[in-house]
Amino acid sequence: MAASSICPRCAHETVETVFTSPVPGVWDVLQCRQCLYMWRTTEPARRTRRHLYPEKFRMTPEDIEAAIEVPLVPPLLDPR
Repeated sequence: MAASSICPRCAHETVETVFTSPVPGVWDVLQCRQCLYMWRTTEPARRTRRHLYPEKFRMTPEDIEAAIEVPLVPPLLDPR
């Protein structure tokens, strides 16, 4: 299956296939080695093509470097 070799989110050029459909040629799941974005090749073009990926979700290497590894979770309410 032909897949883009450029990450839609960060434009990195090292994209690898991490899963392949059990039915040959149906879909692949790709992952960017830089920002870890994953997508299936059958998703809409706005999720798989850099020029259509929403600008507000795009990342730069600086964004990736400054990102926190674990998202902050607000404290749970005290059940008392």
